[in-house]
Amino acid sequence: MKQYLELLKIPMARKLLIAATPARMAYSMIGLSIFFKTERTLDSIPLAGLALGLNALAGSLTAGIRGSAIDKWGQKWPIRILVPGYAFGIIALNIASTKTEILIWAFVLGFSAPPINLSVRPLWKQIVGEKVVRTAYGLDTAVMNGVGIIGPAIATTISLSSRPGFALGTCAALMIIGGIALEFTINHRNWFTEKKDPSEAKLWKVPAIRLLMIEGCFIGLGWGFFDVGIPAYTTLENVPHRTAWLFSIMSLCNVIGGLIAGLIKKRRSAFRTMRATYFGWFVFSLPLYFTYPDWSLAVVGALLGLTGGALQVFYFEVLDAVRPQGSATASLGWLWTIEGSMAALGSALGGWVAEAISPQFCLGVTTLALAIGFALLNIGRRRFAAADVVLEG
Repeated sequence: MKQYLELLKIPMARKLLIAATPARMAYSMIGLSIFFKTERTLDSIPLAGLALGLNALAGSLTAGIRGSAIDKWGQKWPIRILVPGYAFGIIALNIASTKTEILIWAFVLGFSAPPINLSVRPLWKQIVGEKVVRTAYGLDTAVMNGVGIIGPAIATTISLSSRPGFALGTCAALMIIGGIALEFTINHRNWFTEKKDPSEAKLWKVPAIRLLMIEGCFIGLGWGFFDVGIPAYTTLENVPHRTAWLFSIMSLCNVIGGLIAGLIKKRRSAFRTMRATYFGWFVFSLPLYFTYPDWSLAVVGALLGLTGGALQVFYFEVLDAVRPQGSATASLGWLWTIEGSMAALGSALGGWVAEAISPQFCLGVTTLALAIGFALLNIGRRRFAAADVVLEG
């Protein structure tokens, strides 16, 4: 942990982590807040899944565009415009009462999602440099997933209370606070864009990026089914209050996994480490179909969270190695566009599948998606030669 303590001694690192936390908390709450708002108002799990899917789809479709805009013009104006717009959309959704209003506002809300995480990630290399960027990614991933421990619990508790409207209201307030905090963060104001190298291929023409996009299609679809499958499972089994602690346990293990990954020495290449972690991710998903929303699902979720949290750190490193210069934000943004769009499709289909077939089927789709994703990385491993290099002994 000494590495993390030394990292936290850097004033700019501390400010960045603190400034980004409120907005990340809002994002950790928004999904379940939308799900329970829709399910409570319309008394329909399929419509709740559809609302969640539409919101995710709208947000993901514009992630690449927002990332490209940040790479070209900086971070100031996207944050200044989208934060208040997002807060307004949350309030509008909160007071909506008909099916049409809820679905429209859930969709519109996604378009104004501020690119908080897209803005934060490229700052780390400028703050700490290449030597300790894995540790920085580990800490940032841990904090990002750490708010996911509290967020789902708060969203579920408020949504099932006598004041359910406070759930979305809290999301709006946290986003405003986070936007203001980022505006006053030195790193955010002074961030400079990377200069593009004309000799490098365009983002879409890089073989490794294209393979990650294909992999993202399957992973997005699988986790879209998972994100709806869990609350649908608990609701159908008349234990909706378990949704919060199931997601919170998984998020806690995400934090632990990210912290462990950040401390791993670079004795193996980022790609090989990512591939090994990916295999563990898939193996731990095998029992998903046979679980029940009790200790069994909690244990499997914990193992998935542990490997998934570590995987994020190595994924960022691999992406940094294979992306073209000048695409620090756009590369991740476009990958999130594809993965998020497929996750939205999975969420939209997941609510219907959970009720028409079974929520276990949704969890089985997640396992299948991880199997395909791991197979793709193995088949196309030569495309990741730039990330398959040991940078230090």
